[in-house]
Amino acid sequence: MFGNLKRVITLTLLVSAAGPVLAASAPVSDLNDSYTASSGSSETTSQRLQRLLDNSNRVQARLQQQVDSQAADLSNLRGTIERNNYDMKQMVERQRQLFIELDKLRTEVNELKKSGVSAAGSSTAAETASVAASSEVIKASGDEQSAYQAAVDLILKDRDYDGAITALKDFQVKYPNSGYAANAHYWLGQLYFAKKQDVDSAKSFAAVASYKDSSKRADALVKLGDIAKRNNNDKAANKYYQQVISEYPNSSAAKLAQSNL
Repeated sequence: MFGNLKRVITLTLLVSAAGPVLAASAPVSDLNDSYTASSGSSETTSQRLQRLLDNSNRVQARLQQQVDSQAADLSNLRGTIERNNYDMKQMVERQRQLFIELDKLRTEVNELKKSGVSAAGSSTAAETASVAASSEVIKASGDEQSAYQAAVDLILKDRDYDGAITALKDFQVKYPNSGYAANAHYWLGQLYFAKKQDVDSAKSFAAVASYKDSSKRADALVKLGDIAKRNNNDKAANKYYQQVISEYPNSSAAKLAQSNL
């Protein structure tokens, strides 16, 4: 029994001696764990901030690309609008010139009617009547006068200028030796001139000028001068104007040529 008591006392002393050692070692372990956790938390936060910064930079880059793309699209659209405005102005100008020419021809017709001109002069009157006959109308008409009148009606009545060009060209094919041939060329020259198709216009007016007895020859020469002047060929333009003044000194065409010199 004494041995058991001695064993108990010994164990008690051992436990008492180990207590301070355990108590002293515990704070060291806790500090190490706390430092490790604290340093790990700081590293994670830094990485998170860097990741957010990188994402923000990527978003800004994408937004800048979208802004640049939209700016390019806007620039292209502005260019398209400017081109359309220019084309519209050119179209209006061509129409204005055509109307000026048509008004001039109307005035000539009215003057011819007042002076009682007929027969050969009636071709000019018919010329200003209008320009609206299609190919079908011309082919359906067996009468040269009616075919020419139908073509002229396309200009002044219907204002179908493209149709008038087709009709007049068909008329020339069908009636190459017509008494209205010079006038048909003159009308084509006027229509091409208004459309600024200067090469075709010059060919038509040159054809008119080849008809020495045509009442429209003087006007055609003036037009040839106008075409040359519009293409910055003043030398050729003045040559045509001088020719009109020399050959038709008392005509209205000569006065117009003189004013253009």
